Amino acid sequence: MAEVIRMPKMSDTMEEGVIAEWHKKVGDKIKSGEIIAEVETDKATMDLESYYDGTLLYIGVNKGDAVPIDGIMAVVGAEGEDYKSLLEGGSTNGAANTESSAEPAKEEAKPASAPAVETVTPEPAKKPAAAAPAEKINAVVVRMPKMSDTMEEGTLVGWQKKVGDKVKSGDILAEVETDKATMELEAYEDGTLLYIGIKDGESVPVDGIIAVIGEEGANVEALLARENGEGGAGVENIDATDEGKAAPAAESGSNGADKTVSVADSGDRIKASPLAKRLADEKGIDLSQVGGSGDNGRIVKRDVDEFKPAAAAAAAKTEAPAQAAQAPAKTEQQPAAAPATGGPASGAPASGDFTDTPISQMRKTIARRLSDSLFTAPHFYVTMEINMDKAMALRPQLNEVSPAKISFNDMVIKACAVALKQHPAVNSAWLGDKIRRYNYVNIGVAVAVDEGLLVPVIRDADKKTLSTISGEVKDLAGKAKDKKLQPKDWEGNTFSISNLGMFGVDEFTAIINPPDSCILAIGAIKKVAAFKEDGTVYPQNIMKVTLSADHRVVDGALGAQFLLTVKKLLEEPMSMLV
Repeated sequence: MAEVIRMPKMSDTMEEGVIAEWHKKVGDKIKSGEIIAEVETDKATMDLESYYDGTLLYIGVNKGDAVPIDGIMAVVGAEGEDYKSLLEGGSTNGAANTESSAEPAKEEAKPASAPAVETVTPEPAKKPAAAAPAEKINAVVVRMPKMSDTMEEGTLVGWQKKVGDKVKSGDILAEVETDKATMELEAYEDGTLLYIGIKDGESVPVDGIIAVIGEEGANVEALLARENGEGGAGVENIDATDEGKAAPAAESGSNGADKTVSVADSGDRIKASPLAKRLADEKGIDLSQVGGSGDNGRIVKRDVDEFKPAAAAAAAKTEAPAQAAQAPAKTEQQPAAAPATGGPASGAPASGDFTDTPISQMRKTIARRLSDSLFTAPHFYVTMEINMDKAMALRPQLNEVSPAKISFNDMVIKACAVALKQHPAVNSAWLGDKIRRYNYVNIGVAVAVDEGLLVPVIRDADKKTLSTISGEVKDLAGKAKDKKLQPKDWEGNTFSISNLGMFGVDEFTAIINPPDSCILAIGAIKKVAAFKEDGTVYPQNIMKVTLSADHRVVDGALGAQFLLTVKKLLEEPMSMLV
């Protein structure tokens, strides 16, 4: 059946997207996960993937044209299929208006970055003729939007509205914790808040249903049933507030033994995200053996990462406690004493006194990204000592005239930025089939917060003065600690710096922050004994720095040359100010 491809919401502030390039043309065969176009948003130019298999039947916008969120861009279906009815009915109510209720799996195939709000109307053919006048449901579902490029799920921090409240487009419905920050979720429709699907503190995958807005008296149950295939797998995901209804569909086919939802629908089709499909293909994993913990049983990246190929059927029960932590609506089978992650094997009671702390979205993403970096990128390390005597003498003079107090960290940022312009090969990223060399220098500065680490970005650092860099670092660090950073604040780094010198750390090695090829670890400035040629002892202020580099991009000699340039700039700091 033909499917409409709509403009997804690719950033929290995006209102429309511009077609930068089409990579497919009408008549081309496409598969789920293939790049069909490039879309320019208010943040960046991003790839648009197809989430359907079939033939590209229709392209509705030309290169360079702007399309509003949820606007129709293209149609994919069987070759020769009549799709015109989709276009005639799709301008107001969305693709769901034209989808047959006999095929609930079509809803699960929607992209993870789909718009947060979608209007849904039940299929008249499924209703008795006598009920025809009352079939239209004047309500829309509110879904979990993709609020950052790495977000896979969001945690509901707190609702700002309650069921029965009147809401208008632009009103704040709730606060959502992502892997980067706590952000506000706005309503995109006027009406009454009819239904809230998750409680404070619960997590929902991207595109999962969290609420319903519409006219008072609208049939919410029918709308939710329609969204979930009229009782198909996944109904439990939107009934989280009804404690007595948790996971009926998932348990009916497995007697409650499995803790993940079945991934296959009425046919042989497997519901999985494009990233999960690619990872499974790379690892040689049969997706039909993988349980899906995403919305409506959809397989996501973590399911592939956690899958144990050997004795899959037995492993499903052994691994249940870890997987159940990703699907809280189905944890009634799990022993109450079992820890959320790790802990004794087979759910055995733990001994001793301990506290289990739920993993935040930020910590999950830090663990995933840094694990991927360390175990994918071949790291090597170069350590160098830098004489900071002249920098220490110059800093008080600079602060006498600077509008912002300049730190040694600011001086290191400036030195690295200048050095990167002299060694552009270090200012690069590994992209698998190519190395991207950036013509700009954006320095990411690691900032410690209560729940982990954030890396806000100083853009065009090579072109900025020390006082400007100092002001931006303080401003971004404050936003990071208050969890007020926006995507534009943390995206686009080309090199990163991590400083533990203020904690008295002499030296350390840091893990590369993707997509960078290098990160510089900065230790404390320490006074040590130095010797002149005649043997006379004198004090010297030394700072040790260690460069972690991706050997796929940067060779040892290049890394050493880059560090030598940084050393010269800091030992003669006036040279980077002229």
